[in-house]
This record gives sequence, C-alpha cells and structure tokens, in this order.
Amino acid sequence: MHARHLNEQLVRVLKTIGYDVGFQKGQGQYLFDRDGVRYLDLLSGFGVFAIGRNHPALREALKGVLDSDFPNLVQLDVSTLAGVLAERLLEHVPYLDKVFFANSGAETVEAAIKFARGATGRPGMVSCSHSFHGLSYGALSLMDDPNFRSGFEPLLPGCTQVPYNDLAALEQALSSRQVAGFIVEPIQGKGVNMPTDEFLPGAAALCRKYGTLLIADEIQTGIGRTGKFLAVEHWNVEPDMVLLAKALSGGHVPVGALLTRKHIFDKIFSQMDRAVVHGSTFAKNDLAMAAGIATLEVIKQEKLVEQAARRGAEIRLALTRMVPGYELMKEVRGKGLMIGVEFGPPKSLRLKASWNLLETANKGLFCQLITVPLFKDHKILTQVSGHGSHTIKLLPPLVITEEDCRWIETAFDDVIAASHKVPGAIWSLGKTLVDNAVRKSA
Repeated sequence: MHARHLNEQLVRVLKTIGYDVGFQKGQGQYLFDRDGVRYLDLLSGFGVFAIGRNHPALREALKGVLDSDFPNLVQLDVSTLAGVLAERLLEHVPYLDKVFFANSGAETVEAAIKFARGATGRPGMVSCSHSFHGLSYGALSLMDDPNFRSGFEPLLPGCTQVPYNDLAALEQALSSRQVAGFIVEPIQGKGVNMPTDEFLPGAAALCRKYGTLLIADEIQTGIGRTGKFLAVEHWNVEPDMVLLAKALSGGHVPVGALLTRKHIFDKIFSQMDRAVVHGSTFAKNDLAMAAGIATLEVIKQEKLVEQAARRGAEIRLALTRMVPGYELMKEVRGKGLMIGVEFGPPKSLRLKASWNLLETANKGLFCQLITVPLFKDHKILTQVSGHGSHTIKLLPPLVITEEDCRWIETAFDDVIAASHKVPGAIWSLGKTLVDNAVRKSA
C-alpha cells in the first residue's frame, strides 16, 4: 500500500539496504520488529523521541485531555494549556518573554522569517552553508544544499549563506544593515558540525552591532539534547529568537514553538486589528499543548538533561578511544547525545582502492557500510548525517542506559574492525551498493 499510494522510492531504498523488517512496537529507546527482535534506536525519529517512545506519563496526559471534553480550538478564545506551556518554556529561557506556537519546526522557521522582517523592516536573511532549517519554501530558501533545492527554484529572495564559523564573512554580510535576521543551528545537524568557541558569541556581538536579530534554530539541539536545555547555553549566548519543535511533541502530537523578546513580538501583533496577522489553525490545540507540558515534566522529573550530558560523554569517550586504532575513523564530536562519528580516506594501499571505488560511485557511500551492518548484525538503528556525508549521526533518546552505551561501543568496534578487512563481508556489501548505484544512474 505504501508503494502504491505513498512514496515508492522510499520503499525501494528500505528493501535495498535490508531495513524492511516491519517494526511493530516502540518502547522507550527500543523498537521491536515483526518477529519480536529488539533494536536500539539511535535515530529517535530525527530527534523527536527524546523521552523515548510511548512514555506512560505522556500517554496519560493525552488520555486526560481526551476524557475532559475541553473546548478545543474555539479560536475566538484563548487556551489555558497554551498559556501553561508558554510559561514553562520561558522559565527555561528567562531572557525571552513571548511564545508563538506552530505545528512543526519548519513552521517556526517560517514564522521567524516573518517576525524578523516585520520587526526590523529589513528584507535580508542570512544563514550558514551546510545548514538545515526545513523543506517549506522559506526554510528551504535559507539552505544551500542542491539536493533539496533543485527543481524548486526560484526561492525566497534576499536569502544568503555564509560559511559556518566564519565571523569575517558574517560581518561582511551584515554590514549592509539590510539583514533582518541571522539564523543559525548552534550545532549543525548535517554533519554534527561544531562551532568554534568564538563563533556564536562573536555572531551575537555582530548582530547587536548591525541591528540584526539573532535566531537560534534549536529544533534538533534544544530541550536537553546536548546536555543543556538549549545548546546555546554551552557558549553563554542569548538569542533574540529560539526555535523549538521535535522533542517538545513527546513523539505523539506535532508542535513547534518560537520564543522571542517582547519588543519583537509587539512589532508583529502591534494593535487589535493585527491580533491575527500570523497564526495557524491547529497550532495551539489541546493535545499538542498537553504533550509539550508532559514532555517538559518528564525531562525535569527524570533529570534527562543531566543524563544526556553524562551518557553522551560516556559514548564519545568510548568511540574516541577507537580512533587511533582504525585508519578509516577520523573524529568523534558533539555535545550530550548529539554525536557525530566521522570517517575518511585511508592511508594504506590495501584500503585505498576499495574506498576510491565507493567514492567514485557515490560520495559518502562508505557510511552505509557501517550503518547497514550495525542494523542487520547488531540491531542498532543509525543514520548518515546528510547526503554525501562521511559522518554517522547518533541521536538516541535521552533515556538510554549504561547497558545501552556498552551495546553501542561493542557494535561500533565490531563493525569498524570488519570494515578494515579487505576482502570481507562489508566490502562485498559495498560492491552490491556500488552496483545498485551504477544501475540507478544508467
């Protein structure tokens, strides 16, 4: 039915790499396939399931809403649950004053573009190369990846990109004083690219200097993922807007939130006849608000922000210790439970020919030689961090245990060791993937 009525190409991909196992159940950090086999989920729905799948507290909160006959989405009224969630979010970000709710991360990006332009009267938006902000038109206009942009241009005018970590290029872009907002992921999701210690504080200073609003896209990094409630806290930066989504939903009801300063908000909703100048029909629905409230409560009660910091440090240390022993393994980086494991060209002639064959067929294909055996042989679900990337990204639920960390360490060690054996089963898989890539391009 999916192939017939939805995305046939996705079905073909899953079958090709052996991921068509038919997941039947999700519980916490684990998935169970049609045969009852347990998998460790290090993808967590692209970071959605920070508190794990089907958390009982979240389920009870949603059942309570359904059983209460609340007057949901009256529209010509205000939502009590939205007020409660807004207040609790702002307790974590006390330098901001107002919240705008949306249905997704991309919707919060669209709102941020409108708010920045409306508040400053300027047309320009600046973002970073290799960023990801969503696939709706405004969000897509902030990205420079041709794999997403191709076929959909022309996009929103006035949007430019500067290299990540390049303060000189950012200052040049902002110096025109025509830039409304600079939007940045504190840690870039594609590649798990880390900022230098100077970049985010320097960007904040430049934004103040030139009257540009600083917008932190914390859709993936926020709500505890990096071992702080917001990733910008690692660098003591206070943006003018913070964008949240993904984990705030608890994995059940989509929700996004834009947090901002009062003077910005008041420029948009400036008088009574502009009270509904921007909004979304379903944005403050009771189920979404209850999901957000319950998620924040679980994170607080179970101390998941602290756990993310602790477990993330354990995993990064274990994987970093492997780097000197494996020439294909280049670096392990990240904060909390947002971790990138980067691979790169080998030095030995024994491995060079096989690496070059893969790279010629499809840049970044080597990472599939790691993710596929992790899945098939060790029951660990991971992802490559972007098209053509040599980095595998780990985004596990924040509820993972010490035992799960050992599972990750053992599995990675086994698969990476096997990738250094030529000929071997992993490189036979590589030949199969190359053959598929060649047939696809023929």
